[in-house]
Amino acid sequence: MTASYDTPEVIDRRQGPYGEVVLRRHGALLQIIANGCFLMDTSDGRSERLLMDAAHDALDGRPEPDVLIGGLGVGFSLAHAAADHRWGRITVVERERAIIDWHRNGPLAALSARALADPRTEIVERDLVEYVNEISDTFDALCLDIDNGPGWTVTEGNAGLYGKSGLASCARALRPGGVLAVWSAQPSPEFEGTLRNAGFGKVRTEVIPVARGVPDVVHLAVRPG
Repeated sequence: MTASYDTPEVIDRRQGPYGEVVLRRHGALLQIIANGCFLMDTSDGRSERLLMDAAHDALDGRPEPDVLIGGLGVGFSLAHAAADHRWGRITVVERERAIIDWHRNGPLAALSARALADPRTEIVERDLVEYVNEISDTFDALCLDIDNGPGWTVTEGNAGLYGKSGLASCARALRPGGVLAVWSAQPSPEFEGTLRNAGFGKVRTEVIPVARGVPDVVHLAVRPG
């Protein structure tokens, strides 16, 4: 019996240190599900492209800026960054080995193969919260797309990233004048306030209209200096 168009087909299911992660096919779309929570699919990519473009534009013409992308996902952010010659080094931190595998030799390779082959690209298999707490390296932009937003985290441990101490770690990973860009499935005035209280300046929110429901947004903030 063949699966109907309306029934998602599980392509791969893995149990890792952070719980279950699933890759599904639903019609023409590929979907990533983490611990039963829908993360993203291959339907659009507008908000991921805005995440990268808004971060670059906020750097005010800084030449060949280095960017740290939090979360590989379906690869839209990486692919868009690698297609833009203006970016310098592109580092992607992804904690799920399954997602990395799906890009390197699985169904998601069609979206990211060219970007992965780009000499500017580096994939780091780490938890982003741990990574920004431990690295001494710094970047011009930090683009986060690891949850459904600051108020809708996939795992409990991610919540600290959007609080005062987590944002302090993000600021340390940024060079003076560097940009923090955070994707969210819904606007969060409270998070804007948290960014300001953490010492970031030029805090603003870019809205991405959707066909139905609450719009996606990108929160932007600049490390002073």
